[in-house]
Amino acid sequence: MQTPAPLRKRFALTATVLAVIALSVGGAISVVGLSANASTAPTAAAAGAPVDVAEVVQRQIIDWQSYSGRIEAVDRVEVRPLVGGTLTAVHFKDGALVKKGDVLFTIDPRPYEAEVARAEAQLAGAEARAGYTATDLARGQRLLGDNAIAKRDFEEKQNAAREASANVAAARAALRAARLNLEYTRITAPVSGRISRAEVTLGNVVTPGAANAPLTTLVSVAKVYASFDVDEQSFLKYVNPARAAGTTVPVELGLANEDAYSRKGRVGSVDNRLDTASGTIRVRAVFDNADGQLVPGLYARVRLGGGEPHAAVLIDEKAVGTDQDKRFVMVADKDNHANYRQVVVGAGHDGLVVIEKGLQPGERIVVNGLQRIRPGDAITPTVVPMQAQAAKAGDADKA
Repeated sequence: MQTPAPLRKRFALTATVLAVIALSVGGAISVVGLSANASTAPTAAAAGAPVDVAEVVQRQIIDWQSYSGRIEAVDRVEVRPLVGGTLTAVHFKDGALVKKGDVLFTIDPRPYEAEVARAEAQLAGAEARAGYTATDLARGQRLLGDNAIAKRDFEEKQNAAREASANVAAARAALRAARLNLEYTRITAPVSGRISRAEVTLGNVVTPGAANAPLTTLVSVAKVYASFDVDEQSFLKYVNPARAAGTTVPVELGLANEDAYSRKGRVGSVDNRLDTASGTIRVRAVFDNADGQLVPGLYARVRLGGGEPHAAVLIDEKAVGTDQDKRFVMVADKDNHANYRQVVVGAGHDGLVVIEKGLQPGERIVVNGLQRIRPGDAITPTVVPMQAQAAKAGDADKA
């Protein structure tokens, strides 16, 4: 059935009216949405970038200067034979701890035992001869009193007695030397410490002399040295005044696998001259090594303290930015705006850095999110404790 023409026109007019109404409603909704976005945009901008801020802290600290050095043994001995002979025994295991007086090697003692026996026999003969000459001299003394002996004969007896006495002294000295050589066949540890490997094995003939290779080496372990070079300024500021006043300069040591400084020591000695080529002077600190973990030759991180404890301003190093040759921080004011502040950064201390100039205790600075803000920007701060960073470092120092 075909729709009449007037009815089709009415349907078309109705559809057109509905389309116009839909477009009008959509436009209104769009205008409302834009208005809403325009009104909320300033609010979001006013909120500012989210950052972490922390309050600058002040503490009593001691100034520390860091250096690199090496661990050295207090006593290092090259064990060498004092008599020659065949090595018959090795009494230690390579790398073992030994005590002073422990027997390390044995050289065949039989030739030296025979020498001792010969020296004892010679001493006995000399003593017998001395006894006879002494008796003969006494007899001659009586005869001389009775004028029954010539004075020349008496002087011969007197000379024979003196010669016999000297021979006794020589025989006794020879016996002491023989016994000493016999004692040297037992090579003992001159100090307590850790011994190296045996460089000569059983059955080899060893001979005395500095030109020959040592039988082994021995280093003490109870205490060790850490040697390092101190620059001239630190020497004049810390080491030299302490030496003049007779006070102790604190020293701390950390190994290559440690982040903190696990051991405390003291300055043991200072070299007698400054190296003009490097501008440094050699300092040697002493550390206890009861556990034997400090092995001579290890790399050592050493820090040297000086001066009396003093108040210092400290912050997290992450809060410090670089502007060409300048260092700066962003200070959060009371209106939560970031303000540029140039600072002078000092040495590190327990995970923080000392600010020598530019900040006051109690000020708030941006410690995280520095890259998201510019000077004068509004910020949305989240307060975090600066002490937490130092506490972590302090725990590491005790570990």
